[in-house]
Amino acid sequence: MTLKDLKSGDRVRIAAVDPSDPGVQRLMTLGLVEGAELTFLHRSLGGDPLEFRIHGTSISLRQDQARRFRVERLEGNHVPEGE
Repeated sequence: MTLKDLKSGDRVRIAAVDPSDPGVQRLMTLGLVEGAELTFLHRSLGGDPLEFRIHGTSISLRQDQARRFRVERLEGNHVPEGE
């Protein structure tokens, strides 16, 4: 599963990153690295970009970037939409 596959409110931990895209390398400097925990907030009306919260900050990723981050769900940590 990747960041692209999530539903609003899902909390996940990054398990692996494909850093072959320079844009993904820049996102890694912002903290999107293996072991980081984040929450999927929502996707835009057209489906792209996707918005996440990490370390108290919101960040938007394009779908092609999001699919380069393999994640695992954090059990029991679904955050209801709007909280």
